[in-house]
Amino acid sequence: MVSRLPGCSSLARFCQKLNRVKTLEADMMETALNRCLSTLDLTLLGFGSMVGSGLYVLTGTVAKDVAGPAIILSYIFAGFASLLAALCYAEFGSRVPKTGSAYMFTYVSVGEIWAFLIGWNVILEYMIGGAAVARAWSGYLDSIFNHKIQNFTETYIGRWNVPLLAPSPDMLAAVILLVATAFITCGAKVASWMNHLFAVVSMGVILFILIFGFVLADPRNFSATEGGFSPFGFSGIMAGSATCFFAFVGFDVIAASSEEARNPQKAVPIATALSLGLATLAYTLVSAALTLMVPWHSLNPDSALSDAFYRRGYAWAGFIVAIGSICAMNTVLLCNLFSVPRIAYAMSEDGLLFKVFARVNPVTKVPVIGIVLFGILMAILAMVFDLESLVQFLSIGTLLAYTFVAASTIVLRYQTDKTKRSETMPPNPSPQIQDGDGLKEYESFSDKLQLVERQKAAKERREPGQLKSAFEPYLHFLSDFVPGEVVTVAVVSLVLCSICLCCILVFGNSHLHLPQWAYIIFIVFFAIGFLLSLFLIWIHEQHQKLNTFQVPLVPLIPGFSILLNVYLMLKLSLLTWVRFSIWIVIGFLIYFGYGIWHSKENLKEPKPRNVVARYVVLPSGSLVETVQTVQPDTLDMGMADVTEAGVSR
Repeated sequence: MVSRLPGCSSLARFCQKLNRVKTLEADMMETALNRCLSTLDLTLLGFGSMVGSGLYVLTGTVAKDVAGPAIILSYIFAGFASLLAALCYAEFGSRVPKTGSAYMFTYVSVGEIWAFLIGWNVILEYMIGGAAVARAWSGYLDSIFNHKIQNFTETYIGRWNVPLLAPSPDMLAAVILLVATAFITCGAKVASWMNHLFAVVSMGVILFILIFGFVLADPRNFSATEGGFSPFGFSGIMAGSATCFFAFVGFDVIAASSEEARNPQKAVPIATALSLGLATLAYTLVSAALTLMVPWHSLNPDSALSDAFYRRGYAWAGFIVAIGSICAMNTVLLCNLFSVPRIAYAMSEDGLLFKVFARVNPVTKVPVIGIVLFGILMAILAMVFDLESLVQFLSIGTLLAYTFVAASTIVLRYQTDKTKRSETMPPNPSPQIQDGDGLKEYESFSDKLQLVERQKAAKERREPGQLKSAFEPYLHFLSDFVPGEVVTVAVVSLVLCSICLCCILVFGNSHLHLPQWAYIIFIVFFAIGFLLSLFLIWIHEQHQKLNTFQVPLVPLIPGFSILLNVYLMLKLSLLTWVRFSIWIVIGFLIYFGYGIWHSKENLKEPKPRNVVARYVVLPSGSLVETVQTVQPDTLDMGMADVTEAGVSR
């Protein structure tokens, strides 16, 4: 009797497909792209992607409505929080110098479906970010000309009253994106030169704001008569930090460009640290100069810097600030257009997205088709959607990517090198020793003693993911697990405890209406679970010091980065989560309809074979089993049937 019902083994193989990790090439420096970017190029790329519209728009809004002059501390805290995520990106970018950023890092350490999820959301992040900056660029330029551009559009093109859409199409924002797309298609070096030009002008304007702003500074604006330094208290400072955190979004463009860096092992961590430090310094000093020039409660949120100079009697300085703001927005625009086709290129190279995104122009060495396609999509988004609707979408994908990169950093640090392990564990355990001519059987007592010493040394030398020897007498039961298995379970527990703890902190009083005693008990319980997960990870061996940059204090820094990112994600609105869920559903349709079947890792897997057993009764009465291997021409990928043969007599 033959049964063809799919069993547990088929389901297990399918789950293995979802969680398979990417196999890296032996030479990770080999690429079809052009390795032409220096440390300076990456630093200015990261600085330009962070210091954009946030400096000229976000600073005035947070200072007036959220934190007051204490926005200085808000930016410092937000910069520190961003540093936790940036360190994880720097380690991955130097250790895995491949384009793809968070997508690639998740693929090599966590699994394929999670990598696709992150890559799909990073694409959304860059597209929304580019469209939002183009919309802000257009609005700022329109305000300089007293809204004549908007009036012209509404008069000759018209208005529409559709929810979530802009009141009228922003043709200027679309044109800006298409022009920037044309420059990006010319190659990485041309895009880098353009970024250098705008970044240098932007930094010059920032220096002008700082010098002239501190000359006009009035310390009385921090006095009690004006509300004091921190009029909204500590809660205002932290609320400002949550808002200012998104001003630092963009440093991941450095890791995304690591495949085009000349020396990524050194350039990526140095550029990440320098760009983040310069951005934090620029934000804090400009905030201090702004709130010292004019009282914080009188700021104009839409154009705080130019309006502050105008009110002090220097209208010409406002024109210089406008030039700086446009150049700063241009750098962010170029960085977004530079990054999104490279994420799609990495996913297409791995077979998870359509092959058209992996086509590289032989002259410019860039994925031109992807650049043009995403540039057109960004232009449509900028033309149709309102700026507020775009910004709401931006943050959730970024925070999710930060969370997965932090978790991947822990997993990869404690992951066993499978190649090295197979070399050190030969299939034949017979006692042999090595001499100049090769392997030989031991012959003398000295040979036996030498073998025993080698086996003892190999036993004492622990692999990454194994329990540390100091804890083995007390936690010996953890030694029975495969190296890295306990760490993986602890990372999952760490993320779950972070989600539960943040849910209680954010919704415990407002939505769940927990009594005070239950609120405290839940916080203590999940906090203990979080710390216990960190402890279980810490008591295992890590990879030895590598030649590339490594995050210090692992798992502490990645663990608290996960906690912070989850907290900020839960502070977002319900409508943002609904839109995010729709985007995720579209992504999964692409993955299960195309990506899982065309993945390069799927092609590398050995094809399953069906085994049929037959039992034959000989004339003597004995039963003989014959096993025949059947290799079908076409196999269902991961869902092969298991055939059982009956016994006939």
